Amino acid sequence: MPALIAWLLISAGWLSSSFAWAQGAAGTAAATPIRLALIEGLSGGNANGGEAVFRNLVWATERVNGRGGVALRGGARPLVLTRHDSKGQVEEALSLLRAAIDDGVRFVLQGNSSAVTAALIEAINLHNQREPQRRVLLLNYSAVDPILTNERCSFWHFRFDAHADMRMSALMSVLRDDTAVRSVYLIGQDYSFGQAVLREARRQLPLQRPDVRVVGDELHPLLRIKDFAPYAAKIRASAADAVITGNFSSDLTLLVKAAREAGFEGKFYTFYGNALGAPAAMGDAGLDRVIAVADWLPNVQTAGSEAFYKGFRARYPKPEDDYVHMRMHLMIEALTQAIEKAGSDEPVAVARQLRQADVTLFGQRGRMRADDHQFQQPLVVGVMGRQGTPGIAFDVEGSGYGFRVVRQISAEQAQQPHRCQMQLPP
Repeated sequence: MPALIAWLLISAGWLSSSFAWAQGAAGTAAATPIRLALIEGLSGGNANGGEAVFRNLVWATERVNGRGGVALRGGARPLVLTRHDSKGQVEEALSLLRAAIDDGVRFVLQGNSSAVTAALIEAINLHNQREPQRRVLLLNYSAVDPILTNERCSFWHFRFDAHADMRMSALMSVLRDDTAVRSVYLIGQDYSFGQAVLREARRQLPLQRPDVRVVGDELHPLLRIKDFAPYAAKIRASAADAVITGNFSSDLTLLVKAAREAGFEGKFYTFYGNALGAPAAMGDAGLDRVIAVADWLPNVQTAGSEAFYKGFRARYPKPEDDYVHMRMHLMIEALTQAIEKAGSDEPVAVARQLRQADVTLFGQRGRMRADDHQFQQPLVVGVMGRQGTPGIAFDVEGSGYGFRVVRQISAEQAQQPHRCQMQLPP
């Protein structure tokens, strides 16, 4: 039954790309597909974030299949992406992991919860030790708790997003020069990632801006608050010049909406303020006030960037589908490269090649650091403004607001030391 459900849930994008693959690779229609299992919250509080991930991964796998699939000696093989809804819950994700393994999957993709990622890493470590003939790799595109590539690093886990400390450093490079900010309010989600964001903010502020006072510091339940008015009232009463938050999905949009309605006129330094409804929720109140850090933004001026973004928008023309993650496309390219270099989809052989991954796509380059399996890539920081103003050719989700890039951080500048002691398999 898990196999039947998984196949029924194969994306429409895969179906169309499989046709193109078959047309371009005659005689290989019987090739065994390389199966990728997305285990993600596709319903619940962060459903929009999960669906955004799925769209990006569909387009990334379509690109590989459209050029013939993964090139191996026995013939090219297509990538097949299946989706499994964890509802953002740890136990549900672990159950889906077991089902996917039993169904023959060897590559698991997940990321929208660091708590879920930590549980999956532990489960996969144990599984791979007990059942070496059925080993599994975990490719993480969004879970950014730094501990995952530090104390909890694993040979079986690869992170393709910059972790929270790297992202915070990028934000601080802008805050350092923002002399209008003299006081900040720290607010975040009460779980491993949210705690890590505020912890790093408290550590970096005295180093970068010792003159800035912290006038509020609190955590709230993850994706359970429906009314942020009480929090917004406290933020306004604190007279903070800026809010620093790692909030995402409804926890971000509801927060910025409540702050706007409360009359808060300060800035938001965010990890995810550039999409998923946040710009529209803030409206004109966010102009020049919402700052976001990302691995890539549509208005970044790099070779190939515009073509990449226009290609995504052609594939997904609905405004509400507009949330592009360059790193997820680099991840699929890196996996494809690793399988081809390994000459096999056997997980250990693929992992050894993935540790050396160095990929470039539409002018964006990233490489995997073998010591901790932390992807090294450029970061950018953008400030919200109106579409059509200098530096903002593209808006977000049809809102009329986009992000002007104000800081570009090279991969070398973004990298940080690690505390990983990687245990390699025999």
